[in-house]
Amino acid sequence: MAHSTTLGGNPVQLNGNFPKAGQTAAEFSLVNKDLQDITLASFGNKRKVLNIVPSLDTATCAASERRFNQVASTLDNAVVITISADLPFAQSRFCASEGLSNVVNLSLMRGREFLRNYGVEIASGVLVGLATRAVIVLDGNNVVRYTELVSEIKNEPNYDAALAALKAI
Repeated sequence: MAHSTTLGGNPVQLNGNFPKAGQTAAEFSLVNKDLQDITLASFGNKRKVLNIVPSLDTATCAASERRFNQVASTLDNAVVITISADLPFAQSRFCASEGLSNVVNLSLMRGREFLRNYGVEIASGVLVGLATRAVIVLDGNNVVRYTELVSEIKNEPNYDAALAALKAI
């Protein structure tokens, strides 16, 4: 199903079906900093925040990573997973230079079906092939409890709403 967001006020088409609250999240396999394939099941029964971003090389994505890193240090039985098109090497360099160690970064270098399975594949405009900005909160059984498809890619997500949803689980 096609849906959209904006970039600089211009419409951007997205491919796939964005999850809805109450659905079970689709399984995925993405790549971690050690080039290992990591699945959704790898995180067991932890509550999960999927912080989906185009690239950590943009100011908004970097700000989102920093904010979720700060929050992640206070969470029990939860993990913040940032998913981007950046290679694991670039993700690791970014986190090392910023002193970020509380988030798990996963790369789309393998497992690009994630983009369509989660409805975040940018299908038009200058960012074709990247993920749009979105936040999805999952409970320990990988049931979707909160979603935000950020309406303007240049904007940060609603951190307070995502964290409130996480705390309510």
